[in-house]
Amino acid sequence: MAQDDKVNTSRRGRRRREESNPEGLPVVVEDEALEAEAASEGGERLNIRTLQDMSIGQLTDIARELGAENPAGMRKQELIFKILQAQTEREGLIFGEGVLEILPDGYGFLRAPDYNYLPGPDDIYVSPSQIRRFNLRTGDTVSGQIRPPREGERYFALIKVEAVNFEPPEVAQEKILFDNLTPLYPMERINLELEGNMTCRVMNLLTPIGKGQRGLIVAPPRTGKTMMLQAIANAITTNHPEIVLIVLLIDERPEEVTDMQRSVKGEVISSTFDEPAYRHVQVAEMVLEKAKRLVEHKRDVVILLDSITRLARA
Repeated sequence: MAQDDKVNTSRRGRRRREESNPEGLPVVVEDEALEAEAASEGGERLNIRTLQDMSIGQLTDIARELGAENPAGMRKQELIFKILQAQTEREGLIFGEGVLEILPDGYGFLRAPDYNYLPGPDDIYVSPSQIRRFNLRTGDTVSGQIRPPREGERYFALIKVEAVNFEPPEVAQEKILFDNLTPLYPMERINLELEGNMTCRVMNLLTPIGKGQRGLIVAPPRTGKTMMLQAIANAITTNHPEIVLIVLLIDERPEEVTDMQRSVKGEVISSTFDEPAYRHVQVAEMVLEKAKRLVEHKRDVVILLDSITRLARA
């Protein structure tokens, strides 16, 4: 009888723990303990970004080698989740990177640009204590060591911050907030000339663009605005490698997104026409916040938006 009471008590305790964490968020302790945990681990290193850049076929082959059940029927994010779990069982180190989105409850997640900042099972949880300690804000690009979800958890957890916006965390805390920066007239010109492209040459002569300038392309439909944006993007990445280029496509067709990704070397973020209006606004806000954080770290950023009309409608 005493043994049955003991079993029932443990079940009630487990049920109470599950009810206290209905969303499956990782239980995170103080940052010092997390960093000690990160330093004590060893083994093979695996970066989650490397997996995100792989094709479905490559991920399926890796999942089969690691013993995952029915990998052919999984989505890409689920495949990455299974591979990372198997990697930790082999006592390997996992490193992740993403753009931080802080939720109203105080914690945040690292979203992947490859999935247009959509929530997914391979998102990385960032605790409120880490956000306060490193003065993180929505739009920060954070990378570091992560651990897999434990019993009752659904997400990977960030256990050691190694870089914020591609700089050491100590340097990142010395930044000046975007709202406190002084706006100035453009002083440095962006060279848009490309060999064999007359459109960019005419723009360079008649409508020159400088760093810090805003521009608007106004034209009827089917006049080649998208082709002009692709030419501008390729000119910027070719002539100004120091500029971070982000192409934002709102309410476009999926095939146009694929064409832009194949034609442009920069980061392409999209919210296609089958997404709801609030999703268009969310993606645009994430891109804008990311650009602000990079500017705070003295980086030059160019955002090419197609189209501002559909964004205003959303």
